[in-house]
Amino acid sequence: MRATAATRRRLRSVPLYATVWIIGVVMVTPLLYALVSGFKSTDQLSDNAFGPPSPWVTENYTAILGDSGFWRSLGSSTLIAVGTTLLTVGTAALAAFALARFAFRGREVLFTLFTMGLMFPFAVAILPLFVLLRTFGLLDNPWGVILPQAAFGLPVTIVVLRGFFRAVPGELEESATLDGCSPFGFFWRILLPMARPALGTVSVLAVVSSWNNFLLPLLVFSEPSWWTIPVGVQQFQGQYGTDVARVFAYLVLAMVPALAFYAVAERQLIGGITTGATKG
Repeated sequence: MRATAATRRRLRSVPLYATVWIIGVVMVTPLLYALVSGFKSTDQLSDNAFGPPSPWVTENYTAILGDSGFWRSLGSSTLIAVGTTLLTVGTAALAAFALARFAFRGREVLFTLFTMGLMFPFAVAILPLFVLLRTFGLLDNPWGVILPQAAFGLPVTIVVLRGFFRAVPGELEESATLDGCSPFGFFWRILLPMARPALGTVSVLAVVSSWNNFLLPLLVFSEPSWWTIPVGVQQFQGQYGTDVARVFAYLVLAMVPALAFYAVAERQLIGGITTGATKG
């Protein structure tokens, strides 16, 4: 009987495993195709698009790795992503703490205003944002990208952190107050360490959102020295549009930092999501 029940459970899980494998293959195949195509020449891609390289052309990758423009774009994207994440998470954590742990008139109205920010896509504000950045002299300045990205990232970050902060029992705060802990001390010493999974989740989301942002850096930066990776990909494709194999190589190298970061932060992201789900 036990063997029969175990067999039935395995049979019921077969469609799930098959679906996961199919999705995995669909997602990985384009990445592998781009990786292998980067080792070909354009003539090889024309003659044998899906076959292995013959011979392997490593110059496509080495030429890009030796290009200072690629490393400038990588450094610019890293600087902007780190600055955006620190500003977004730091500001949102303070706002979420006030909205979750303090009772004051208009609190829910203020929180509703933040949640309304989720309904407005970034592209809607692109024209007034450009005028505003030009007025304050933030064009060709990394702050011209960091500040708007942080502003548009605040709604979702506040929503996530507020839900986590509200789940912390009030008795814990009362005990900390009786021990002489100030409200900010409770926030800094107790609440933030407890909210590490949620902070990790919103940090990963902020980094990925900043790294993939193309429209705002394209709008703000006219100097190549501040181009980010997405803008660099677009400019490289325009410059080497006929050399398809080298474009593939650039795309692969541009994806490596984001994939590496996600591989490292995956456990933190999933842990934060599951912790938030169990806390309800």
